[in-house]
Amino acid sequence: MNWYEDEVKELEKVHLKIGFEPETLFYGSSSIRLWTSLYDDFKYIKPINLGFGGSTLAACVWFFERIMHPYQPKRLVLYAGDNDLGDGRNPEEVLIFFQQMVVRATLRFGNIPCYFVSLKPSPSRLSIINQFIRANTLIEYEILNNAPNWNFVNIFNEMLDHSGHPQKKYYSSDELHLSNKGYKLWTEVISNNITHNY
Repeated sequence: MNWYEDEVKELEKVHLKIGFEPETLFYGSSSIRLWTSLYDDFKYIKPINLGFGGSTLAACVWFFERIMHPYQPKRLVLYAGDNDLGDGRNPEEVLIFFQQMVVRATLRFGNIPCYFVSLKPSPSRLSIINQFIRANTLIEYEILNNAPNWNFVNIFNEMLDHSGHPQKKYYSSDELHLSNKGYKLWTEVISNNITHNY
């Protein structure tokens, strides 16, 4: 986990720079970190961006206490697990990391509303898309049965076309990270889930 250390140290200082008490923590991998319009897109729920590049769900669990230390939020939004599968982990391992995250979040924040944004169907990872479907299914089932304060936000289906293929307009040129249209879609879907659970 040493290769994340510089970014994690920077995240530990973010609260000193923002000048407000955040209500909503956005945590996870580069899909969160690169969300440059996040503060405007979710200004009604006072967000803070706590994403770090290339992070796995395993890394998000590992660094959770360090990064979350200054905050007492009203809600947590998480996107991670994409890179775990990209690194060769299997969906069952991703589920275990998610279960660990649920425990960490509950110990730190109690039963605040938490939102797991489903893994996205990236064109660059199309060869392992069934792994993504499996991981999403396992996590959604876990939330329904064992994590009542968590919500499964299904962006996977929203990013597919009518024939079930990822829509490239939602991705940047690397076909992995999101385009502006991708972030606009995510804003809409996540907002709808949060508003529904106000």
